[in-house]
Amino acid sequence: MMGLIGKKIGMTQLFDEKGDIVPVTVIEAGPCTVTEIRTGERDGYTALQLGFGTNKESRFTKPVLGQFKKRNLPASRHLREFRTGDVSAYSIGQSLNVTLFEKGEHIDVEGTTKGRGFAGVIKRHGFTAGTASHGPTMGREPGSIGSSAYPSRVIKGKRLPGRMGGKSLTIKNLVVAGVDAEQNVILVRGAIPGPPNGLVYVLKRG
Repeated sequence: MMGLIGKKIGMTQLFDEKGDIVPVTVIEAGPCTVTEIRTGERDGYTALQLGFGTNKESRFTKPVLGQFKKRNLPASRHLREFRTGDVSAYSIGQSLNVTLFEKGEHIDVEGTTKGRGFAGVIKRHGFTAGTASHGPTMGREPGSIGSSAYPSRVIKGKRLPGRMGGKSLTIKNLVVAGVDAEQNVILVRGAIPGPPNGLVYVLKRG
């Protein structure tokens, strides 16, 4: 699935043809440099390795830095492989940008959700707290989690307090509301996971 590496800038709104307000997310997608090409003869599958962003050379290990210097490429901060059927049209060092997408196209966006830390069942799963009058004793507790005498254990998958957020999440079938090649951003209808400036992967469907 071909795509680009980018970062979430934030959200804004547009007016569509009917004059209705459409919430959109602004994504800076690329420019991404082709750092490696996987072929079926050599690797058993076809894919492109793309690099995005820069960093000080001191931040890289020597083996990783050597891979870029061997190809006379700037060291990329983020690397990601994207599966694609045909790689003959690409070359190492080629730059890919938002022109890969078109207005009205459907895409998938993968990101990392905001980390909420350790959360209780009310915040994490939407449970309802006990009443706050006449001396209740339940409060914000999860309630009974056992299963009587059999099987005398907590069933796997029970909704309980725990770590919330900070996980990879893909929002599928989003619509591209606009493409700005000059500023290298795409406008995606709706929300995507992650905070502003969070790393995202924009994937073409099909």
